Amino acid sequence: MKILVPTKRVPDPNQRVSVRADGAGIEDDDLTYVLNPFDEVALEEAILVRERSAGPVEVVAVGIGPEACEDQLRVALAMGADRAILVPCDEVLDSWNVARILQQLVLRESPQLVLMGKQAVDDDANQAGQFLAALLSWPQATFASRIQWLDGEVQVERETDAGLETVRVRLPAVVTADLRLNQPRYASLTSILRARKKPLQRASLADLEVVIEPRVRVLGLQASSSSRNCRRAASVDELVARLREAKVV
Repeated sequence: MKILVPTKRVPDPNQRVSVRADGAGIEDDDLTYVLNPFDEVALEEAILVRERSAGPVEVVAVGIGPEACEDQLRVALAMGADRAILVPCDEVLDSWNVARILQQLVLRESPQLVLMGKQAVDDDANQAGQFLAALLSWPQATFASRIQWLDGEVQVERETDAGLETVRVRLPAVVTADLRLNQPRYASLTSILRARKKPLQRASLADLEVVIEPRVRVLGLQASSSSRNCRRAASVDELVARLREAKVV
């Protein structure tokens, strides 16, 4: 069995991100980049599947982006991925084009499962997994908080606004992971050093026969203020009146 785990290089969510003066992007000179937390969860789940399986399971991590994405793929190898593939691309990709690239990788690698984070913390688009399933005509289960393996099927507990929903999908399938699925393991320094010596495959857009077709164009970014103006209400009536003034109720 083969599990393909797409990963993304994102700014560390624990640091402050500033918008450039021209609004065309973020100030990234001093930013630290990490593996997208949702993708870490997906990778951990794939590794757990391999550890619990009686048969052979191969975990393949995939990164799409600039050459700097190699660092995050090395982390994936340090966590336990068997192989890593980098698709070099310096263009800013929307979810549709990411899904098109992944589609070609799936056709090339022939995995039984694509296990990926439900979204990336830099854009929170939550679209790539759904697009990929549609392109492949595969069943999908999104927002997975628990995964159980059955004979030729995957049973997924998924989080919805109405609570937990349980669905079953036949393999091959696309499953997107929520943060509640597991707690990713720590990649030790020793593992990271060993991972730097492992081979890293590359697959160009030309090799995959993919031409980027932008569907989304970012016109500009604007920083929002997180400051709050707190006032104490003397009574419930005053509270309701202030909420109405603020158009909350």
